[in-house]
Amino acid sequence: MISNFLSKLKSILFKSTASPETPLKKEKKTTKSVKSSKTKAKKVNSKKNIETLTTLPGVGAKSAKALYEAGFKTTKAVIAADEKDLLAVSGVGVNLVKKLKKLK
Repeated sequence: MISNFLSKLKSILFKSTASPETPLKKEKKTTKSVKSSKTKAKKVNSKKNIETLTTLPGVGAKSAKALYEAGFKTTKAVIAADEKDLLAVSGVGVNLVKKLKKLK
């Protein structure tokens, strides 16, 4: 009798744990698609910000990308930055810094 009871209990326990696993796997797949759309939005925003930095005089695509990666996300941030901080960015030289400081 006890063995019959234990076998029925095992069958009930194993059946109940098998069914919830399937919906959990489906939920994980849906969250991945949400994450990928967020990263696409970030890439689009960074491209727009880099393009905006190219509106500054003397700033081309390469120096705009370098400034953006160094933390200068807006034109105001570049203009307000200290000369030493701008010179620390690779691709930014003394002449560019002089042009940017004339904008103040």
